[in-house]
Amino acid sequence: MNSTNAPDRRRLVAWTLIVIVDAGFLAWGAMAAVWPDHLLGPGGTPIVTAGYEGYTHASWSELAATSPMTANYIEVLFRMYGIFNVIFGMLATAIALTAFRRGERWAWWALLAGNAIALVSAMRYDWIVDAIGPFELTEYLGLAAVSGALAVTAPFFAARRRGGQRAPSLAAH
Repeated sequence: MNSTNAPDRRRLVAWTLIVIVDAGFLAWGAMAAVWPDHLLGPGGTPIVTAGYEGYTHASWSELAATSPMTANYIEVLFRMYGIFNVIFGMLATAIALTAFRRGERWAWWALLAGNAIALVSAMRYDWIVDAIGPFELTEYLGLAAVSGALAVTAPFFAARRRGGQRAPSLAAH
């Protein structure tokens, strides 16, 4: 096995994992924006319902019956959350497919910060509203995948592998 290709193989695996996670963000966000009443949460309950009931310990159907505009407003907010997920997913996927794939240092840091903030925020939301089901657990898997992918392509480790020289990019020279 040729050791000069090892950084390229690591980056190939890394950007593939990152694209899968961030494309998943995009897909989930699109579902949340377009079809939130059918996006399943814990126990097969729609995620908006599960989140509301988990946070308030009150009935979503009762809220919808007694205060339909409040229920509609909550759904609009959730749709906007979905749109923000779509935007993040698109940007992170584009960065992974272009600059990160080419080995640009800024892309490594952008994907680290962006994915950490986005995934941990989503996980925190799930904890706050007490709505953690099988689908929400993919956030943990995504964070592990992105963290592992970035760990094996870390620019500061690449510099050490080359004898302490500071790396201008993630790409092996």
